[in-house]
Amino acid sequence: MVISTGESGYPGGKETLKRRIAALRHQVRSGRHYSLASPAQEITPTSDTSQPSRLNPAPDDYSSTIFADRCQLTLAAGSGGHGCISFLREKFIAEGPANGGDGGTGGNIYIQAIRGDTSLHKLARRGIVKAGRGKNGQGKAKGGQRGDDVLIHVPVGTVVREVTRRDPVAEEEAQMAGASEEEVRGQWRRDKWILYPASVPSDYATAEFPILKRSRTLVQPPAPIHLDLSTPMETPMLLAAGAVGGLGNPHFVSKTHPRPKFATRGDPGMTVTLELELKLLADVGFVGLPNAGKSTLLRAISRSRARVGSWAFTTLQPNIGTVVLDNHQGRPQISASRATGEPRTQFSIADIPGLIPDAHKDRGLGLGFLRHVERAQVLAFVIDLSAGDAVQTIGDLWHELAAFERLRDMETNAQTESRMIEWKALGQSSSSASAQDAAVADRGAEVTISPSASQDLPALVLQPISSKPWFVVATKADVEGTQDSFARLQSYLGEIMSGDARHPSGLKNAWHGNLVAVPVSAIRGEGVERISEWTISLLND
Repeated sequence: MVISTGESGYPGGKETLKRRIAALRHQVRSGRHYSLASPAQEITPTSDTSQPSRLNPAPDDYSSTIFADRCQLTLAAGSGGHGCISFLREKFIAEGPANGGDGGTGGNIYIQAIRGDTSLHKLARRGIVKAGRGKNGQGKAKGGQRGDDVLIHVPVGTVVREVTRRDPVAEEEAQMAGASEEEVRGQWRRDKWILYPASVPSDYATAEFPILKRSRTLVQPPAPIHLDLSTPMETPMLLAAGAVGGLGNPHFVSKTHPRPKFATRGDPGMTVTLELELKLLADVGFVGLPNAGKSTLLRAISRSRARVGSWAFTTLQPNIGTVVLDNHQGRPQISASRATGEPRTQFSIADIPGLIPDAHKDRGLGLGFLRHVERAQVLAFVIDLSAGDAVQTIGDLWHELAAFERLRDMETNAQTESRMIEWKALGQSSSSASAQDAAVADRGAEVTISPSASQDLPALVLQPISSKPWFVVATKADVEGTQDSFARLQSYLGEIMSGDARHPSGLKNAWHGNLVAVPVSAIRGEGVERISEWTISLLND
């Protein structure tokens, strides 16, 4: 049998070749993968999972996650603008009255907890937040413009604690508290007063500078600042109030000085150093051994582009994914509401780096990983059914979590005991400043007292890991030979619920709820919808 190939050497000639090439281009554009054995054979679809896809991406197909759950932030409130020394200048008025304007107030710094943010990396990158300085006053009684305010947005579940504070206004008020008016009145200070440039010393020979008693326009939060922003805030909260601007020379007009040639400077702004820490990292935290398929599962259940690889420790820091329950384009997939009564339109998932044996001894990613685990509201243990005994894996994971929980309890108890100790200066019964000064004078020794603000802050009091709701996600359930391992896992969870088996953590007051194992195939995207349904049921409880 002879087949005519035409000029192009292809069966059917050049026109047939063009039609086949056009068909192949259409198939490639539509995302379908085919195998072509020969031109004469029919093209058939293949189900090869080795081809790159969203759930099985190429090694370089991922987005880097910038994450930070703790940072120190220095807040600098705006300083006040200086007052103005000015006089009325008009025709036929040789020496007009004073008309200098007041300086503007410095900007304030506010904080507000909002939903949607999951990391503190933006604030950690800034380091210092400065509010605007008030503008100086001008002539014709024009007051200076107040400084720009700054609003800091943080994720819900952020704890704010004060580390250090420097407030020049409060320090000066404390120094002047014990001084009489006679001691303060008539004093000129370069850091407080501004003199007219064309003045001579005789202008101030009989001048009596009044006592400055100024106060901020907003009440400064009392020290130390300690906020637990566990709910969304409708209105911002003040953290650092701006300083008051200086007074213009009209404020100092008197019978003896009808044309004062001095004004005041604006007060310097305060500086506060805060430590921000996320108490709640995500609604759900994936816990598992390295290379258990957590990142692939995160890609399958959300639109995250976490890095996926066949080697251990592909994830070195938590990846946060968001599962959308209601996209406001129709009926929501799952109807749920929060504790406040508002509808829940989404929930967040944290892909936490893999856990290895002795992680509570700071092996591998160690304590940094375990610190992320206790910040998840619900724990999802991701178990690879093809990697050995699933029941043993659950026990190993809970062993590390329980050991870390015991370490946290010991740390909290030690800090509590240290705060209950009554320290006495140089063996005296009183720790007041006067007693310390007298003791130093008697003994001639030098004593260095560290301020309490510079000490390490105590650890956050979080919900114990063993008391958190949890369930199991059995990955790679499509692999042949994993059915027996899944059956043993289900039987073990049933024994825990019935009380025949002890809780794998071995701790008292552990969570004893309804335990399930959800079989999924993350690389195929099969069975992952059950994770959302079960997660919502645990969050609602």
